[in-house]
Amino acid sequence: MSPRRTIVRLPNILSSSRFVLAVLFACWPSTPVRVGLIVVAAISDMLDGWLARRVHATSRWGALLDPIADRVFVLAAVGTFVFSGELGTRGYFVLIMRDLATAVGFLVARVIPWLRPVVFKARWSGKLVTVLQLVTLAAVLLAPAALPPLLVAVAIISTISIVDYTLALWRARAT
Repeated sequence: MSPRRTIVRLPNILSSSRFVLAVLFACWPSTPVRVGLIVVAAISDMLDGWLARRVHATSRWGALLDPIADRVFVLAAVGTFVFSGELGTRGYFVLIMRDLATAVGFLVARVIPWLRPVVFKARWSGKLVTVLQLVTLAAVLLAPAALPPLLVAVAIISTISIVDYTLALWRARAT
């Protein structure tokens, strides 16, 4: 495989790595390892999009893979914490609220004919929610006392993100 071809595939490889990181997170009970996995997931999330734009390797597949990989990692971590008792039901729903709304919105947009051509793009509010989710996951392990204010922040930014994406979808369908 040529170096150019490898570089072009690297963003999708980075995104895909979060699926493996999600499995490792659920299977590895060590706090330092889990914190490391959160950090690696955050770095891979930052690098995949940056690298794709930098080497002109953006693709429709990559644009879909990246948020799915993010959601899988977050859901695996949140589910693991709920299962172990480190996170309550309220925290679970706060952390996945935006993800549920986004999934429903995506499905609705694919079912309604006049929304099908709309291209979904990452928005600043969604990126901020993902960062806050990852910080909150690390706080579950390192600073449980910080959870209440972090969960409030995630809830607020998630609500803003849901409104932001809904308005963006509505505007995009009009063009």
